[in-house]
Amino acid sequence: MIIKMTHSTLKDFNKHNEGFMVTGRIIPKYEDSIWTYTEKIFEEPYYKQYENDDIDISYIYEKEKAVFLYYDDNISIGQIKLRSNWNGFALVEDIAVAKDQRKKGIGTALLKKAEEWARQNNLIGLMLETQDVNISACLFYARNDFKIGGVDSMLYSNFPTANEKAIFWYFQF
Repeated sequence: MIIKMTHSTLKDFNKHNEGFMVTGRIIPKYEDSIWTYTEKIFEEPYYKQYENDDIDISYIYEKEKAVFLYYDDNISIGQIKLRSNWNGFALVEDIAVAKDQRKKGIGTALLKKAEEWARQNNLIGLMLETQDVNISACLFYARNDFKIGGVDSMLYSNFPTANEKAIFWYFQF
């Protein structure tokens, strides 16, 4: 069951933010107006954990924002945070599924809910950003018909340990 976050479910926000192993990177290539990519596997994988988002109750009240939580037997096991973006897309700011629940269709169900919300808000599609070193996320978005729309090699340049590029993914209706 997927429900919009309310005051009573606020306790489940960020509950699913668990790390992952970085095993390599996606290497995007833009040629003849088409994005493709290859994968490079690292010799030494490493663990990565994202920081928790701050809780912002405006996602409960404002029409242009939403957080949806995925529940199984009254236990929250996934979330997606999104808002209307200036370019007519719904910006997926965060999507997370509990580590032991990944690869079971929960992320895809959350993306479908985001699509439903975006269509109800007369938006033209979904967009998001992830890092080139998050291969599993990149492959997940590709499997869900997202296309690369751009790469930013400077977005994380202020973080010397990151050594990551931002990949922007789009799903247009």
